[in-house]
Amino acid sequence: MVVECLVGQEMPVGLISARRITVVRYESNHILLLCVVTSERTYRPKGEEPRMSVVHRLRGAAIAVAVAATALVAGLVAAPPADAASCAVTWGSGPKIAAGMTSRQLTGVRAGRHTCYDRLVIDLNGAGRTPAGYHVSYVSNVVEDGSGKVVSLRGGARLAVVVRAPAYDGDGRPTYTPANRSELVNATGFQTFRQLAFAGSFEGQTTIGLGVRARLPMRAFLLAGPGAGQRLVIDVAHRW
Repeated sequence: MVVECLVGQEMPVGLISARRITVVRYESNHILLLCVVTSERTYRPKGEEPRMSVVHRLRGAAIAVAVAATALVAGLVAAPPADAASCAVTWGSGPKIAAGMTSRQLTGVRAGRHTCYDRLVIDLNGAGRTPAGYHVSYVSNVVEDGSGKVVSLRGGARLAVVVRAPAYDGDGRPTYTPANRSELVNATGFQTFRQLAFAGSFEGQTTIGLGVRARLPMRAFLLAGPGAGQRLVIDVAHRW
């Protein structure tokens, strides 16, 4: 007996070589397998099993092969991402706060895409020694520092990222001058981020408006470097 299975009529698993052919169609989870069973037993000599019994047995073998092939193909085609479980987070969506002001100055804003979250990074120079404080929270509207003007942001939810550090030096000269205050980073292709906007720097603190897809878990923390500088990192998860 020889069995050949075609997955979607394109994937041969065996070879056909026989005189009598039985075709079995098996379909599961949208995967079609056509199994061809061949046997050289075309007549029933005296004392042997009836021919129909043999065919039924062959057909059962074909279905068994089809089921096994279905499991194999499903494992190759429809397996869940290996890192799906690792993306579970416990950050919550409440405010993330660290006290303290610093004389460090904001020098850059950038963003990146990761497997489980989108990341915002705010660069601070080494002009001061104390760590920068921050207040990151979901708000109804992000407003500009000083004027109180509402900052328009795309997305289903808005984060106000307040850094307790200025975006200007001791002489009032800007240390961060974005080319487009409404589009600090191109968020095209991000799963969670929709828009980043500069909301100004006033009285020693700077505000960044972050529009996101929905209210999702987020975290904030400081990292040292580069050099004597610091980085404020805000991660917003892709899902709960």
